[in-house]
Amino acid sequence: MKRRLLLLIPLVLCVVLVAFLYRGLASDPKSRDSALIGKAFPQFQLSSLSEPHSQLDRSLLKGEVTVVNIWGEWCPVCKKEMPQLHELADKGVRVVGVDYKDTRDKGNEFLDTYGNPFEVSVFDPKGSLGFDLGVYGAPESFIVDANGTIRYHHTGFVTPEDVEKVILPEVEKWQ
Repeated sequence: MKRRLLLLIPLVLCVVLVAFLYRGLASDPKSRDSALIGKAFPQFQLSSLSEPHSQLDRSLLKGEVTVVNIWGEWCPVCKKEMPQLHELADKGVRVVGVDYKDTRDKGNEFLDTYGNPFEVSVFDPKGSLGFDLGVYGAPESFIVDANGTIRYHHTGFVTPEDVEKVILPEVEKWQ
């Protein structure tokens, strides 16, 4: 009897582990909430993509509701997202970019090719700001209120439908 019980324990532990792993793998990473919602945008001191000698910090995000978009030249989905960012900018939404884990030349070339919807792009070649934001890939977007507090996090590609049904209503909510 003891021997059967000892054989049953590893089997039960294995079933529990498989169930736990299956649940994690089956979950949608886009549905996760950022731990930074309701908190101040992280401190940073980085240069502008277009002006290497300028220094930008989080004071850049105060005074007006801002969509902060994390992007990179290396990101194929970021190219698909550019029309939606242009649409937001055309509708008067302030859009700030973070060129994430890129080179300055490739980032500027990307904006020359696809247009530049950003009021300014923060150059984050090492991904330090992205790390502080909890970014695990590009594109990701954050809506930051006029006080510099993160109010919304959008993981992944902003679709045309997202502009109308999610992003613009969130921007309006925090104005």
